[in-house]
Amino acid sequence: MAHTKFPVEVLTPEGEVFNQEVEMVSTRTTIGSIGILANHEPLLAMLEPTELRLYKTESEIVRFAQAEGYIQVAGGHVMVLVEEAHPTSELDQASLRERLDQAQRTLEEAGEDSERRRVAERDKRRWETFLGLAS
Repeated sequence: MAHTKFPVEVLTPEGEVFNQEVEMVSTRTTIGSIGILANHEPLLAMLEPTELRLYKTESEIVRFAQAEGYIQVAGGHVMVLVEEAHPTSELDQASLRERLDQAQRTLEEAGEDSERRRVAERDKRRWETFLGLAS
């Protein structure tokens, strides 16, 4: 069964990584997984690292490793604003393991209640998620 298409933009600090019409968006917010179809109610939510799936059709799915960020649904349009978004097919396991190891070292060196610790914990979650997607 075909679904109505709607525009989706995926943006990072480096620029636009996706701008096309899709039938569905699937991602994870801080309170759980979400699927968005056309005519979804307005929404603003924080995003967690996960696999962002953009369904151009039921069988054609564009997949990204999505970092932390926000999703906005308004006026029939979806905007995904994230720190990073990489096609899952382009993830490099060796590089991700290095980043995960560095985040773990930073976490071990950081003070208990420090900003450095918070950033290291966030980075560790991101690299663990991305490494899982690369496997």
